[in-house]
Amino acid sequence: MLKTLSDTRQTWLQWLTLTCSSFTLLAANPLGHGWTAAEEQVRNLKTPEGLEVKLFAAEPQVVNPTDMDIDARGRVWCTEGANYRVWQKWGKLRPGGDRIVILEDTNNDGVADKQTVFYQGEEINAALGICVLGDTVIVSRSPNIFVFTDANHDDRADGPPKVLFTGIKGVDHDHGVHAFVFGPDGKLYFNMGNEGRELHHPDGRLVVDLAGNPVNTDGKHYRQGLAFRCNPDGSQLETIGWNFRNNYELCVDSFGTVWQSDNDDDGNRGVRINYVMEFGNYGYTDELTGASWQEAWKKAVNKGVPDSERPAYHWHLSDPGVVPNLLQTGNGSPTGIALYEGQLLPEVFRNQIIHCDAGPRVVRAYPVEKQGAGYQAKTVDLLTGPDTWFRPSDVCVAPDGSILVADWNDAGVGGHNMADQSLETMTGRIYRVAPKGRPLSVPKLDLSTARGAVAALQSPNQATRYLAWQKLQSLGPKAESALKKLWNDSDPRQRARALHLLARISAKPDRYLSAALQDKNPDIRITALRIERSLNRDTIGAVKNLIKDPDAAVRRECALALRGAKSPEMPALWSQLAQQHDGKDRWYLEALGIAADLRSDDCFKAWQTAVGDRWNTAAGRDIVWRVRSKHAPALLSQLILDKNTSAADRSRYLRSLDFIKGPEKEAALLEVVTSGIQ
Repeated sequence: MLKTLSDTRQTWLQWLTLTCSSFTLLAANPLGHGWTAAEEQVRNLKTPEGLEVKLFAAEPQVVNPTDMDIDARGRVWCTEGANYRVWQKWGKLRPGGDRIVILEDTNNDGVADKQTVFYQGEEINAALGICVLGDTVIVSRSPNIFVFTDANHDDRADGPPKVLFTGIKGVDHDHGVHAFVFGPDGKLYFNMGNEGRELHHPDGRLVVDLAGNPVNTDGKHYRQGLAFRCNPDGSQLETIGWNFRNNYELCVDSFGTVWQSDNDDDGNRGVRINYVMEFGNYGYTDELTGASWQEAWKKAVNKGVPDSERPAYHWHLSDPGVVPNLLQTGNGSPTGIALYEGQLLPEVFRNQIIHCDAGPRVVRAYPVEKQGAGYQAKTVDLLTGPDTWFRPSDVCVAPDGSILVADWNDAGVGGHNMADQSLETMTGRIYRVAPKGRPLSVPKLDLSTARGAVAALQSPNQATRYLAWQKLQSLGPKAESALKKLWNDSDPRQRARALHLLARISAKPDRYLSAALQDKNPDIRITALRIERSLNRDTIGAVKNLIKDPDAAVRRECALALRGAKSPEMPALWSQLAQQHDGKDRWYLEALGIAADLRSDDCFKAWQTAVGDRWNTAAGRDIVWRVRSKHAPALLSQLILDKNTSAADRSRYLRSLDFIKGPEKEAALLEVVTSGIQ
């Protein structure tokens, strides 16, 4: 117990050092203010061999950059946070409200020499998200998500913004709504932390998602932080993940896989990176009661559970119905994230997540490898520095494949304070990371032809791909020939981008999707299945084609595609997938659970009929533990009462009963209680 208390004290000391030095230090940057001081800081930043970091912009061009995006012309758009937490003792520091600034390098020397204020207003104070999509700019700032337009291309907002969504809580709070990104399916993806709580239409009506659930976190359907997908006009919104703490930002790869960071309760070594398995619970609070993880942790400590287990308790990873984490990175304050699908950086960074963590002052990649139906990852640093004012807040990919990093630049990070409380000395920087000696460049953009648009679709820059997507979609079948060439490319990510469009514009999409469902690359098969779902096509038929796929991740997607299916064939198909569970793959198990949750009795019975007396295997016990069916309690009681069941497994099976309702559960509990088992 004494050792646990000592470890806890050390954990908090580490966290305070990482994130909260601003609690005691109120001052300007000791290195000074302005370009010369910023260059001095850059000299202390470190990159891997072969790369270099250069200063792209600094105060007064931009201060306290909270988020950024890069348009197809290579210009950097930043939201600022000079008026961050205006209710604090320092109040409003910038009269007229915070700004959206456009930073441009007009002479291609790698330095921003032009600054334009796109918009300024109180309603965007410390906005936490910006997404530039052609003439449209989406800005996220609780309680609203704003849509600005610039139809005349004068780099000034045409007028006050329209509201896309409203009613979001967490006003002037880091755990409110965050940035939007454009997906390869033509949809928008975004998220909000656990202070966001609810989502409303502009007229005040509570949004109801495609699952028929009101979008709020009252515990009836969802809890805590949420992740979403919707059409560009906000329609057909889906809640694709829930029960995060402060899921600060997300990114989407060309196959449609969603990746996200999430912050722990500060100082508990639980900062995590998630693969967002759609429609999953991510375990920040107790799913049933909403209780904090600390309650269970206190009981565990009293039972002698070592402190090393704290992160697992933090996310309720032992509960059925919680999707596992991709990676836990310890203490920190995660911020911006991007998916790097460029070729300019070294191989280790290609097709990988690039992520900022402002607490430990690092920008890093998480090279991912497949592991069964899920993934495993490691960390590789991209940009680090000893300067305690280096606080990376966001990362974006430029059209030439270089990386730009926004630096909030302050002595501390976190939702409670900032060291520099004077607009005159406030700092903020933008850095560019690229191979040594590689000048900044913007590839020529030609959207006048389908061929030019397909070339733009291959860009590593999200804003460029958006313009290409819109052009190709507008061309319809006229773009098919050019897209077919990309579909026959050797790069699976480029092929996936082409497939998303071919399935939507071709007069005969079946030939592309049928071929994709049989493709030798499992990621292409996954992409095809996701497209079938997105277009409300014959999902059951697609699952039948892939039901025996050798790749566990493909079968995972088959399971997710069955969620909500009303077809009478669904339970038997689910049973076939369940019988392929190996008893070791938690990702696969949770996909099965997500698929079965809306028809748990039908699915469980189909599986039980198929396996008969052969249910009591490692894989079978997993199914019984996870699927919340009225048919499960009788088997759970058998497992609990089995003398060969370990104490840990007995506790696990008892916990599973908490998630089942009805007389079958009560009968099972009575049998356990009257058995006298300890």
